[in-house]
Amino acid sequence: MSPAARIYTASSSATAPAECAGHVLVSGSYGGEYNAFHAGKRGIRGVVLNDAGVGKGGAGIAGLAYLDRVGLPGATANAHTCHIGDGEHMLACGVVSHVNKSALRYACAVGQSVRQCAEHMRDAPIVAVSMPPITGGGRTVIRELPGEPRVIALDAAPMLEASDAGSIVVTGSHAALFRGKPDGLIQPDVHAIFFSDAGIGLDDAGVTRLPLLDERHIVAGAASADSAAIGNARSIYADGILSRVNATAAAAGGTRGMRIRDFVELLIAQALAAG
Repeated sequence: MSPAARIYTASSSATAPAECAGHVLVSGSYGGEYNAFHAGKRGIRGVVLNDAGVGKGGAGIAGLAYLDRVGLPGATANAHTCHIGDGEHMLACGVVSHVNKSALRYACAVGQSVRQCAEHMRDAPIVAVSMPPITGGGRTVIRELPGEPRVIALDAAPMLEASDAGSIVVTGSHAALFRGKPDGLIQPDVHAIFFSDAGIGLDDAGVTRLPLLDERHIVAGAASADSAAIGNARSIYADGILSRVNATAAAAGGTRGMRIRDFVELLIAQALAAG
């Protein structure tokens, strides 16, 4: 084990501290390619992400095979053992659910604690290479008609812009609060916003953001990770089935088991009726 290698935690791969370079990262992000890319480009020895309930098409762990392409050890924590969006909680409480081939070389294994797995990754060399291109992280206008709220799809919620105020937004992100605390991620006053439930997870961590949006009277809901691929906003729009809604969404007619696409149509009809 390299005595110089340390373990760093972060709420997300995209916001991990620069000083994690050369070390091991435990990231609260779901384990898709988008977050694997952001972790890998930091020049680290290994990374543990959250499996987000694995979900449709294995989207919650797709980043592990991606990391194998550059030989970077990767693993995911079972979302039902720790809080997604909270690297510190994952390190303290998480249990490993999946590992990639590169991690197996350093004695990482399913069933280990996240801390044990991360300790093993300290033995790995630093991987400082250009990461393969990814297809996620896109922004698409789904519908834009006069008199209606615009409908947009963002593969990652941090892609929100001030000009998105008043829009109906479908994101590929989970609905967890980073470290379980208010974080100001959703800045514009959108008409409605939808996420993945990331498998719900321990203590309902995957949907903790929804009630916070009630304070701003923003309609919010989360799609079951088994119904649509986390990280893919267009999948969530087309196939997502609501597993949780906040009180504002419920008052607007949103219910568990409803297709997000159908709820969006209802919200547009209500907006048109209200003039």
